[in-house]
Order: sequence, then structure tokens, then C-alpha cells
Amino acid sequence: MHWFDAHLDLACLALNGRDMTKPLAELTEADQGPWPPASTTLHSLRVGGVRTCLATIFTESGGKGPEGYAEGDAESAHKAGLRQMRVYEDWIAKGLAHRAAFAGGSEGGGLAIGILVECADPIRAPDELAWWVEKGVCAIGLTWGNGSRYAGGNSKGEGLTDLGREMVRAMDELGVVHDLSHLSQRATEELLELTNGRVIASHSNCRALLSGESNPWWQRHISDEVIQEVGRRGGVIGLNLCASFIRHDLDKSKGERPTIARTIDHVGRVCELMGRRTGVGLGSDLDGGFSADWLPEGIRTPSDLTLLTDELKRRGWSDDECAGFAHGNWDRFWGIP
Repeated sequence: MHWFDAHLDLACLALNGRDMTKPLAELTEADQGPWPPASTTLHSLRVGGVRTCLATIFTESGGKGPEGYAEGDAESAHKAGLRQMRVYEDWIAKGLAHRAAFAGGSEGGGLAIGILVECADPIRAPDELAWWVEKGVCAIGLTWGNGSRYAGGNSKGEGLTDLGREMVRAMDELGVVHDLSHLSQRATEELLELTNGRVIASHSNCRALLSGESNPWWQRHISDEVIQEVGRRGGVIGLNLCASFIRHDLDKSKGERPTIARTIDHVGRVCELMGRRTGVGLGSDLDGGFSADWLPEGIRTPSDLTLLTDELKRRGWSDDECAGFAHGNWDRFWGIP
């Protein structure tokens, strides 16, 4: 079994102090970064069979870490995004990663990556998008939760801005995929109305399994109607393994974690709503801003991801269908042979 993971904040982890080149067992307290214990390094991904991923350029309006930038300041956002782009370029130069073919690259050593821009603020204007595409950007989420110059985020509620509408058109012209994760409900609806382009939700779970609108994080997750629309357009939804995005009522202080069965319930609902098992995959978010302690029971590293396919088999999925969840559904979406 090997894996395509549609959401990994690798450069962000590196810039926050994680030594991404080491095996997990060799990480000291000092080089794990601010979210120990760690689950994710380039080595642990390789050992766990993660061959391909969407590696993010994640920036946060008002954030205090190296991913942060001043709210509304396109130049500081641009600099924050470039810092992460340089991390990937350095790994590629050292043979630790290579640009995947679907992101304008070719065969190479290490992890195959396409770049997902998680919050478009580092792109100062839509006419700059072509440069980012040349660098390997293949998908963009217009905002993170806090909102951006382009769209309202899931922690607020605004829709697309005029600049955001221009960016949507520029993305369509260049064939860049739209990522719905972190958009507000209003921005999601406006984007889907504005474009017929390809859409994914790289790392979002089912709102209906998280108490719907009674959950303060309700906009972070995907409604049944949006799941059906992603399916209608041939898109894929990536399962997020953050514990509170699987069950919102867990008590972290007591060490509570969701079961694998509860985790796979989200997969099952996506498939039921789409009427097929080819529209769901992995978008783990390992372990972007949280630790290995905040994952489903039994999962601490990428090597444990097979627990997910074990549960799918228990529910009657065939080997081919399990391989589809692990990598094949994303492979087909991105045109990987």
C-alpha cells in the first residue's frame, strides 16, 4: 500500500523548527518544533509509504509564527509565502523531493509534491498567478480560517471579494484547481456559482457528523450539499485526521481520541452522498499545528495509516477500492497513470 496525501504543511513545520530530514526517533525536543510529539518528517512519510502529496504554502493573517503576516498586507504575505516556497526548492535541489508531473515536474528523487497554496494572500494580485504556477502551484484555497484579501474564511463568514472573483477567473484560465477547505459557507457557495472549474476539499470532513451548525467550527467542514456538488464535478474530498475534526466533543486534557471506526464514518458518508467510492481520499493534515497525540486511536505516524484501510476492508471494501482511497482516487483526479 502506498499513499497520496492531499494536505501536508511541510514547509510550515520546517520553518517552525521541525528538522524534517530526520527519522522521528532521532528528533530531539529542540528540533521537533512547537507541536510535539511529532508525527511527520520526510523520513516518516517515506517509511509510511506516502509517495505523493499536496505540500502547502500555508500563511495566516495576523499569525505570530513564520507563517504569519500583517492583516491585509500583500507584501508581508508575499514574503511569508516565498519563505515556504524556498523550503521546497531547497528540498528539490537536494533530492529530498521532486515536483510531481501534474505540477509541471518530472521523475525525480524523494517525495513527489504538488504545491497547494492555503490562503492566496501571498499571491499579490491575480496577474502574478502564472509565476506561482511555474513554480509548481496546482491548487489554491483562497483563504485560511481568518479570511484573506480574496475570500471570507471559516472562522468568519464573508463571501468572495472583488479581488477574489478576479482570482477565480485567473485560476480557471490557468487550470488551477479550487480547494474549498477553509472557505466560509457563503464564499463556498459564491465560488461554486462563479466557476465550473475543478474543485476539491483537500482536508475537510462531514459537517453532518459534527453536529452541523451547532458546532462553532461548522463552516470548517463540508455540508452534504457541497459534498454532492464536489462529486458531481468529479472532485475528491480528503479525510482530515485532526481529532476534533472527527469528533468535536472530545476532551483533549483527558487524552480522548476518536476511534478508527468513527474516522471512517466520514469516508462512508462522503461515498453515500456521492453514490460512489471514488470521490474520497486522504488529506491527513499530519501534524500541521497539532501533535501526534491529537490523531485517531492507533495513529501516530504515517506508518499507521493502514489502520484506515483495515477498517474499510472490514466494511466490505475490496482491495482495489482501498487502494483507491489510499492513492488511486487522487491519482485519477490529477491524471497520474
